[in-house]
Amino acid sequence: MKNNARNLPNHGRFREAAVKVMFMAAACVSIMAVALICLFIFVNGIPAIAKIGTLNFLLGTSWKPNADIYGILPMIIGSLYVTAGAMIVGVPIGILMAIFMSHFCPEKLYRIIKPFVELLAGVPSVVYGFLGLQLLVPLVQQIFPEAKSGSGLLAASVMLGIMILPTIINVSESALRAVPEHYYEGSLALGATHERSVFFTVTPAAKSGILASVILGVGRAIGETMAVIWVAGNAPIIPDGVLSSVRTLTANVVLEMGYATGLHSEALIGTAVVLFIFILIINLCFSAIKRKGNL
Repeated sequence: MKNNARNLPNHGRFREAAVKVMFMAAACVSIMAVALICLFIFVNGIPAIAKIGTLNFLLGTSWKPNADIYGILPMIIGSLYVTAGAMIVGVPIGILMAIFMSHFCPEKLYRIIKPFVELLAGVPSVVYGFLGLQLLVPLVQQIFPEAKSGSGLLAASVMLGIMILPTIINVSESALRAVPEHYYEGSLALGATHERSVFFTVTPAAKSGILASVILGVGRAIGETMAVIWVAGNAPIIPDGVLSSVRTLTANVVLEMGYATGLHSEALIGTAVVLFIFILIINLCFSAIKRKGNL
């Protein structure tokens, strides 16, 4: 018994050291994976951008691989437009849905809605794209007869807006539920109604988490590929309206990488570099918001 008692602390220290080593190894693997991805993309993409010319590559309005003309400005604008459209569709619905689920939804209804929101997050993007092609594109054609095919900026924005809803709803709901209860109770004690207490006291207190959900939604929208390919039209032109065909940076890489060779392939990797920088900026913004905390 005495020997066992003396050995217990040693066993505890050994297990603690083993767990630390395991966690450190997992962290190192994650860091190495990100570093290798960055190394591959930048080593193969930066020389291609230099060959084409940085300004010609970023500000060129024509993408004609057969003529060795590689300008990705239409794809940059297309990605920004589609992402902005998805935010217009998804952010108000997602935030209002999160407020409803956290402070207005009856318990029985919540038990039904919550699994459906989580299921929405697990649907593969190719399924979203197929449904968009079969349902959303014909609907756009019916509502806007002037639309040539129904595929374009509007359809892609609505589709992405639906896809980012689970991210915004779940993160925003968690942020709203994390607000201390005395914020709400104090507002009621001052004579505010339930609705005013939720919208003017609880929601502003959760603005950091809500904004974080929006930034995560932006990251999901700008990085989505398969669903966008099915409904966006994919013409490498600068869109001139919400019904215009559009091609995003991710779609540009996926559509042409299978047969690209030489400078064409390198230009597609350069497109991935630009996309990676966009995602990096979004993640840095998210990290800054997390550090600031009480934005």
